[in-house]
Amino acid sequence: MSVKIRRLTSRDPGFEKTLLSSLSIPSADDQAIDQIVLGILERIEREGDAALLQYTQQFDRLAVNQVGDLEITSADLATAYQSLVQEQASALRAAAERVRAYHERQKIETGCHSWEYTESNGTRLGQKITPLDRVGIYVPGGKAAYPSSVLMNAIPAKVAGVGEIVMVVPTPDGARNPLVLAAAHLAGVDRVFTIGGAQAVGALAYGTQTVPAVDKIVGPGNAYVAAAKRRVFGRVGIDMIAGPSEILVLCDGSTDPDWIAMDLFSQAEHDELAQSILLCPDKEFIDRVDASIQKLLPQMPREKVIRASLQNRALLIEVDDMAQACQIANLIAAEHLEICANNPDQWAAQIRHAGAIFMGSYTSESLGDYCAGPNHVLPTARTARFSSPLGVYDFIKRSSLIEVSEAGAQSLGPIASTLAHGEGLQAHARAAEMRLTKK
Repeated sequence: MSVKIRRLTSRDPGFEKTLLSSLSIPSADDQAIDQIVLGILERIEREGDAALLQYTQQFDRLAVNQVGDLEITSADLATAYQSLVQEQASALRAAAERVRAYHERQKIETGCHSWEYTESNGTRLGQKITPLDRVGIYVPGGKAAYPSSVLMNAIPAKVAGVGEIVMVVPTPDGARNPLVLAAAHLAGVDRVFTIGGAQAVGALAYGTQTVPAVDKIVGPGNAYVAAAKRRVFGRVGIDMIAGPSEILVLCDGSTDPDWIAMDLFSQAEHDELAQSILLCPDKEFIDRVDASIQKLLPQMPREKVIRASLQNRALLIEVDDMAQACQIANLIAAEHLEICANNPDQWAAQIRHAGAIFMGSYTSESLGDYCAGPNHVLPTARTARFSSPLGVYDFIKRSSLIEVSEAGAQSLGPIASTLAHGEGLQAHARAAEMRLTKK
């Protein structure tokens, strides 16, 4: 049975409005989810381990008597790693090494270090960088297992110098994925608890008798996890509110249409709300991609999920030219942006808003998901207009350094005094004035 995918052209009347409407995520259940999450978080904060244990028994069907039974030891993580077949262990090591190397370079290049300078009068100014004390990483464990998410969340935290990493991962019916545990071992995760959902977020945010409270929670999850992260923000830091996965492909028609079809599948297979979009100036090529989709879809093990995603949210869009495709891409501000063209640098220069940009026909988004090196935790739902991929900079904080010399106080004092009096804050003014040398 063929899958019908919505097709648009940039010349359609009201195209931009139609496009923006198509990007929005159905939100009819948001309020109901938020109320459920609120109840869960309030119980976790009030009752701690008792509530966490009950929710884990209820949602993950785990017959345990205490939260301590949900913790996986370091020895268990090492055993999981040692149990891997050679091919899996080698792939996991290679991915971890590349992710670590990229984030080590990122730490140097993005100013994640302390600095200072001294003015001519002896006043010293600067910035002190301090890693976070304790971070919680959420690793999804429902529809699929994500060892890659362990690496992408834990390794930049380690590179940043975070003191302790606490990982939570749901294990419905007690099914523990050895690749996920092996990834935690390789990445240097300190503690692992087999808990998930809003209750896990609450435990990390408030702390329980067994699960320690953290300073920041990172990592993607389902709608309940996203709602919980939104609720606890302020009590703890969060990385972002992650929505369904997205891929946007800009193609000039020079790439194998089977490749493009499979790249669209690569995000559609995450879940039914994932979104896959193609922008192309060649109508005949779009037809060929559509034909490839119909041909390849029945071969996919996750056909049902992909089919639902493509039918409900995918778009095949004909544009006037690649320049217009770039303009539309900036409007979409996609999580993953592939530029499958002969001259990708030319078009990448015109992109302002995207979580990650994959340049050239050989750069499949899946390589970025697993082993290219840059982080795969990316802004979704058009938030790439103002936010960035997860990185080392998310696991540090900056403190300003100010040491004013006696001479500096003489020049800065009158400025501060004038402005403070203007704001009606006399104590501020007097504090500056008292340090002025009397003539």
